[in-house]
Amino acid sequence: MSKVYLKKLGKNIRNARINNGLSQEKLAELIGKTRNYVGMVERAELNVSVKSLFDFAKVLNVEPKEFFEF
Repeated sequence: MSKVYLKKLGKNIRNARINNGLSQEKLAELIGKTRNYVGMVERAELNVSVKSLFDFAKVLNVEPKEFFEF
């Protein structure tokens, strides 16, 4: 995935997290990942798996497609 799209994806995940009043640490706990992992996704430092996208969406109460609304 292009770095531009990864940045937009990460920003959308971050916005959803903030809208839900969650810290990176709490979100990480809820999806079974580390705070570092969540931060790296939000900063577009790694490609996120489809499974992880669905995990993020479930916890953040959004449809996975919302992460791709650029």
